[in-house]
Amino acid sequence: VSAYSCLVLFHALNGGIRRYHVASVLCQRAKVAMSHFEPNEYINYEKLEKNINIVRKRLDRPLTLSEKIVYGHLDDPAKQEIERGKTYLRLRPDRVAMQDATAQMAMLQFISSGLPKVAVPSTIHCDHLIEAQSGGEKDLRRAKDINQEVYNFLSTAGAKYGVGFWKPGSGIIHQIILENYSYPGVMLIGTDSHTPNGGGLGGICIGVGGADAVDVMAGIPWELKCPKVIGVKLTGKLSGWSSPKDVILKVAGILTVKGGTGAIIEYHGPGVDSISCTGMATICNMGAEIGATTSIFPYNTRMKKYLDKTGRADIAALADEFQQYLVPDAGCQYDQVIEINLSELKPHINGPFTPDLAHPVSDVGAVAEKEGWPVDIRVGLIGSCTNSSYEDMGRSAAVAKQALAHGLKCKSKFTVTPGSEQIRATIERDGYAQILRDVGGLILANACGPCIGQWDRKDIKKGEKNTIVTSYNRNFTGRNDANPETHAFVTSPEIVTALSIAGTLKFNPETDFLTGADGKKFKLEAPDADELPRLDFDPGQDTYQYPPKDGSGQHVDVSPTSQRLQLLEPFDKWDGKDLEDMLILIKVKGKCTTDHISAAGPWLKFRGHLDNISNNLLIGAINIENGKANSVRNALTQEFGPVPDTARYYKKMGVKWAVIGDENYGEGSSREHAALEPRHLGGRVIITKSFARIHETNLKKQGLLPLTFADPADYNKIHPVDKLSIVGLADFAPGKPLKCIIKHPNGSQETIMLNHTFNESQIEWFQAGSALNRMKELQQKSS
Repeated sequence: VSAYSCLVLFHALNGGIRRYHVASVLCQRAKVAMSHFEPNEYINYEKLEKNINIVRKRLDRPLTLSEKIVYGHLDDPAKQEIERGKTYLRLRPDRVAMQDATAQMAMLQFISSGLPKVAVPSTIHCDHLIEAQSGGEKDLRRAKDINQEVYNFLSTAGAKYGVGFWKPGSGIIHQIILENYSYPGVMLIGTDSHTPNGGGLGGICIGVGGADAVDVMAGIPWELKCPKVIGVKLTGKLSGWSSPKDVILKVAGILTVKGGTGAIIEYHGPGVDSISCTGMATICNMGAEIGATTSIFPYNTRMKKYLDKTGRADIAALADEFQQYLVPDAGCQYDQVIEINLSELKPHINGPFTPDLAHPVSDVGAVAEKEGWPVDIRVGLIGSCTNSSYEDMGRSAAVAKQALAHGLKCKSKFTVTPGSEQIRATIERDGYAQILRDVGGLILANACGPCIGQWDRKDIKKGEKNTIVTSYNRNFTGRNDANPETHAFVTSPEIVTALSIAGTLKFNPETDFLTGADGKKFKLEAPDADELPRLDFDPGQDTYQYPPKDGSGQHVDVSPTSQRLQLLEPFDKWDGKDLEDMLILIKVKGKCTTDHISAAGPWLKFRGHLDNISNNLLIGAINIENGKANSVRNALTQEFGPVPDTARYYKKMGVKWAVIGDENYGEGSSREHAALEPRHLGGRVIITKSFARIHETNLKKQGLLPLTFADPADYNKIHPVDKLSIVGLADFAPGKPLKCIIKHPNGSQETIMLNHTFNESQIEWFQAGSALNRMKELQQKSS
């Protein structure tokens, strides 16, 4: 054991830890807390080391960094079958994080489990329910008033079951995790698809549905199909207008929205060290847009610098000692390798309507004119969980400052979303916020806001064709403002700022000139800013609620008449029979994201009430029969009507139904409501060409059958007026295809084969009616 110890001196205010001072002394290695907020929960690198050595000896080969951390968290490293892309791993994550929109259903499911307290450190973050209207303070006050019932439920549930609670205004979940909870080698699961943001600090951070989070909080091993590993080798060095965001925009253009499915993206190579820790987080964050399980960077000095600045020098010192387990082995093999020379990387902008449609900024204006996209920019929006770091705000302010020096302000409307209360307070202190206001910016609340559709937009009418540019991560149709004619493009914050000043997609800041108020032309210089503040971060207001040591006496109130919250009833068990003569609720044409299946925006207020939110089921999906959204044929009445109404009618009549989907069905967010809603309204089977990872798992968790065409061309054999039967369920087994009989209205039939990815325990979820039902069955047997 090497000589090492860290002593953390805490200063507490009202039971809350506010400022941290770290001193190191030489003595026997001491325990290091996972976070300042959980001083009695320790980092266990020794166990990680032990498990890695067991697996390395078994596999007899060098390991990637992803493999080290994933296999280092195996429940049984000595016996676990390990084959990339094939076997299911049983894992023991270190902690759980939940945002408020998904935490409602996760905590309702945990309450249903009957367990007294969470088994691992867990937190709830209030960031999704704050609508952007008139500015940060006013919007926050309004959100606290409107969402009081939900915030009270989450606060009291957290107190009762041992979950930390970050109050509204604290910031976006992923920024809070980076500042406080992520660390090199951690395995963290979060109920949000952009949880991989924590990979910027060398952790395996994976987005999941609420039912997965419940498993981990219940102390049950968490299952994940053994990921493949895609290596992205970075050479050269970022400079000029190129930014970390351009790395992932380039990778998205290469891999597309489904190219990372079932894989971890592992960045490596000499170019890594030219990227800041928060820049690495940006890259990992948007890996969700290529379907990746998660993304990760190896531990390095940039991470150490960030840990030191955020009051966690003790963790950095411990990581230094275990560094060989926090970087890939020499000679490790990747399933695929992409190489990017950062010295040659140009600024990118991706969109519209999909985050993998990549363009160099220098080309997008001409492409827009050719395609008929509006070139005038109505709104520029910077911030979000992807790009709201101190460095991001500094680079944007550096661009804005140049415009102000020449008497210019933004031609487009311009909004700024700080990622956390700590970032907000620090950019206020250091003058960045005022510069961004002076150029025309509106500072929004420390929350998700327009990125997830929480935007009360007034400058256009719905249906009006327009363009916005953002530093966000997603740009699906209608995602930001519920207007299907909004052409949204994603890029870096500094490019958003420059384009907002120019007011047009045709502006290239690398080559084009602006005209100052004095009539003279000038060119913007490439922005430069500190990656971290020279002074300490200003923590701002205290927004954390500690769970009490004993929360057993805490009352959690859910009113039976509430329109926001609803206790869950168990789903029905499988009756042991084949699923015969199912109607087709909808055959979906083209892209169908979780936004299409369960829209966000105004629907977020119903995330804790399953029956109410089910009224948005598949209202954004395009029906192949008529090319319309939210208009399907009722096979029993032959009348066309809304999708949810039709599903409710089938449920009332006792008729089971199926959905037919296209490629990468369910891409996008981790919202399990997209699985809970079809199950609640009587759906049993979702058949597609392919699934996004999180959504496929969520469907299994809720007792549905996600199946894929053995031959993708069979998608064309099924018509909305057909009936479907899934036969052979009595012999349902891992790796064994299922037979589907298609019955056409003219009396003819044909049979196709359907594949699935169920393992034995997942088949038990289906048979029990849901994973939660199965958990209860096992609890009853053990007691």
